[in-house]
Amino acid sequence: MTRAEILSDIKQAEEDAKKSVLQANEVRNQKINEAKAQAREIIKKAEEEALEYAAAEINKAQEIIKEEREKIVEKGVSEAEDIKKKAKKNITKATKFILTEFERAANA
Repeated sequence: MTRAEILSDIKQAEEDAKKSVLQANEVRNQKINEAKAQAREIIKKAEEEALEYAAAEINKAQEIIKEEREKIVEKGVSEAEDIKKKAKKNITKATKFILTEFERAANA
């Protein structure tokens, strides 16, 4: 092999090595871009799931609040009815008391 052939082979090997390095860099960049795209998708999906979970939890909390409110209102209505019944029972007694006091004041 002559010196020119050897140099030509070396140059060819260098060009082949440069091509291999360029291809490897392209593959690397492509893999990085794919990984970034996958990461964005994962983050997007996680954010969507978090929003769905938060909405579901808010709905649950609102249902619990609604149920508690209904219980409190029912209890208040029941207590009001009890007070109303007691007041009705005392109307006659109160009327007699007021009439008696009025008569005492009028006779005095």
